[in-house]
Amino acid sequence: MDVTPTDVAVAPIAAAMGDPARARMLLCLMDGRARTSTELAVLADIGPPTASVHLQRLKTLGLVKVLAQGKHRYYSLDRPEVAEALEALSRLAGSVRPSHVPTTPHALRAARTCYDHLAGALGVVIYDRLRALNWLTPPRADASCDITSRGTAGFADLLGIDVESARALRRRFAFACVDWSERRPHLGGALGAAILRRALQQKWIVRDLDSRIVRLTAAGRRQLGSRLGVELEKEISSARPA
Repeated sequence: MDVTPTDVAVAPIAAAMGDPARARMLLCLMDGRARTSTELAVLADIGPPTASVHLQRLKTLGLVKVLAQGKHRYYSLDRPEVAEALEALSRLAGSVRPSHVPTTPHALRAARTCYDHLAGALGVVIYDRLRALNWLTPPRADASCDITSRGTAGFADLLGIDVESARALRRRFAFACVDWSERRPHLGGALGAAILRRALQQKWIVRDLDSRIVRLTAAGRRQLGSRLGVELEKEISSARPA
């Protein structure tokens, strides 16, 4: 069988992601925060020299990028597509069970970041409501979607989001990203990232100190509930154990 350029390009990336230590480092960067090699070494339970070797490989393959600031070098995922690939692998890893029984810790399942957009039950609830309000078009075969004229007005007037600024970015505008814990879509892309930024700015959600978990505030329950018309407390609590 002939080897294609895609085969040659995919193989080293798959091998890099397949190493347990490198996978742990990549997954911990899914919260959108940058970390030093020392911090990543601790999280991956390996020595700093080994972590440096792993990070150099990930950087060479375009999976992470590094920002030098003073004496420190901070690593983060290189681009949203890396996070999308990791999210897909997380779903695949969880699909070995005969039926879907969520085993994700309840706080992580309730609400978390997926690189730069909302995921977990909160992300799914918001996506479902945007579809019900006819703010988003149905996803296409490639999972991409667009915003309707009603959505353009709604995002601006009710959520305070500049849709055209999000559309102007050099990345996918909006797509249905299947959530690995809920197995239903949340909103990814530039539009999803804009929602996360707005929610953080308005303190509708707050980040945990050092994890992907975000927590819905009392103000967030009121504001998102009144603006989107969904009972967030009821929906998010359903992601928690009885």
